[in-house]
Amino acid sequence: MSGKSYVVMGVSSSGKSSIGEALAKAIGAKFIDGDDLHPRANIVKMGGGTPLNDDDRAPWLERINDAVFAVDRKNETAVIVCSALKRRYRDRIRQDNDKVTFIFMEGSYELILARMQARQGHYQKAGMLQSQFDALEVPTDDESDVLRVSIDGDFESVLARTLAVVRAAV
Repeated sequence: MSGKSYVVMGVSSSGKSSIGEALAKAIGAKFIDGDDLHPRANIVKMGGGTPLNDDDRAPWLERINDAVFAVDRKNETAVIVCSALKRRYRDRIRQDNDKVTFIFMEGSYELILARMQARQGHYQKAGMLQSQFDALEVPTDDESDVLRVSIDGDFESVLARTLAVVRAAV
């Protein structure tokens, strides 16, 4: 699986980070939290409670695209966590990168809201979840590089499903 990047995507509280970290460990890949790739201006803006717009996201998506490119060039495997809610965001990450696969952590608004409300110390507020779902452009069948994983069930079940779809796609 070297020279390959898996971008774990979905709305906040869909399990991207926890599943992404566990997946990386299970397949011997490096783990990259996409939030760590935000430029300083985005971090300051989000820290002040102001949501990012598409112009703000452009340099961040460029950095994620560069990370995927570097993984390929170094013949490594990586799991990168990035919401990638819109098709154009996924297309930007795909640009000139043919060894990237998206893993869509798919769940209902009700399920994710319940998980969000149970989380302690996360910056995302439950009231912002609707805006995430409003922004989400669910991957369509013409996005052949997207694997879907239902997040229904406990962590171990979701991880097992994730590993199964990744291994089946190799």
